[in-house]
Amino acid sequence: MNLADVATRLLAAGLVTVSIGGTVRTQPTPSTPAVGVVEATRRLITESNEFLGRVEAVNRVNVTARVTAALEQRLFNEGAEVKKGDQLYRLERGPFEADLAAKQAQVAQLEAMLENARLTTERAHTLLGGPAGQQSTYDAALATQRSLQAQVQAAQAQVQASQINLDYTVINAPIDGKIGRTAVTEGNIVGPSSGVLTTIVSQDPMHVTFPVPLREGLELRERYLPQGGLEAVTIRLRLPDGRMYGQSGKLNFVDNSIAQNTDTITVRGEIANPILRAPSAAGVTAHELTDGEFVTVLLEGVQPIEVLAIPRAAVLSDQRGDFVLVVGKDNKAEQRRVQLGQSTAAIAAVIGGLAAGDKVIAEGLQRVRAGQTVAPDTASALLRSSMDGVASEAPPRSGRGTPIRPHAADRTP
Repeated sequence: MNLADVATRLLAAGLVTVSIGGTVRTQPTPSTPAVGVVEATRRLITESNEFLGRVEAVNRVNVTARVTAALEQRLFNEGAEVKKGDQLYRLERGPFEADLAAKQAQVAQLEAMLENARLTTERAHTLLGGPAGQQSTYDAALATQRSLQAQVQAAQAQVQASQINLDYTVINAPIDGKIGRTAVTEGNIVGPSSGVLTTIVSQDPMHVTFPVPLREGLELRERYLPQGGLEAVTIRLRLPDGRMYGQSGKLNFVDNSIAQNTDTITVRGEIANPILRAPSAAGVTAHELTDGEFVTVLLEGVQPIEVLAIPRAAVLSDQRGDFVLVVGKDNKAEQRRVQLGQSTAAIAAVIGGLAAGDKVIAEGLQRVRAGQTVAPDTASALLRSSMDGVASEAPPRSGRGTPIRPHAADRTP
């Protein structure tokens, strides 16, 4: 058999290929699978934990009537933004105006009597220097004057009370915020016992309150307390429709006791809630966050941390836990048990079991078993770009901080 026949048979068997330049490259045999390899490298990611919470208005006021009267007029549009001091309701004023006028007349009457008593006292004091003067007369006049002074003060206080009641017939907004619907319409009698007429909730900023399991709270404290405590974290929100809210906020409160029935501690943050668009002709505005809204809270570290990162697709799991396959000596696949930190959909943060520079098999895992010889090559550009695109962001842990597991189809049997 000549050399040409040997080359022809090798080409037909698929054992060698000839490139355009004429060089011969050995192809992997069925027993030597080709795999894509990525080196374990250190990257910066942002730590994040996920909790369930609710949006709460910073200020919330239930508007009620302070005096009993007929409701004559509603002066606001339901659902509109109001400013502190804006008039909301007008009550019947007539009876209160008449009461105020009567109290003012009583004050005027007592002031006239007081003036006469003052003159009587002065005359009695003048007569004390002559033979007709008596000390008892002066004393009685002085006592009458002082009594009338006290009566004038009491009457003036009644005038002030009547004026306050009259002012209560105009109900003003005590805070800036968005007003709800009215519970009572014009013509009804309202008073302190009528209940809430309407409610005003502030809009910007808003509070976000969420419970943190005690165990995870202790972990967060150990992680962030040396970095500045509450100032070392920021909060972001995922809205009920799955969108990420565009604003970020800060924590401003941690409760002083643990809820015994849930073993959680309440934490609160504050976040901006600007107007989405200009008010309508009726003064109705729209904000992204609404008081009482159910949201997902992402608690993130302000400073990113450096982790040993590998592709998330390279991590496999079995009953004993997580593991990866690395290319060892003589291109043999070796199994390494790993301990994962906070991971993303594309990146797995390894805190134990690997060293920087280890060559981790990320592609072709379904064809490889531990101890098998492989033909390593650099992983595809698509895989490497997916890691580079999300290296700085880490999806949050759940309330228990459990890293995301690969799909069952990605696991080794």
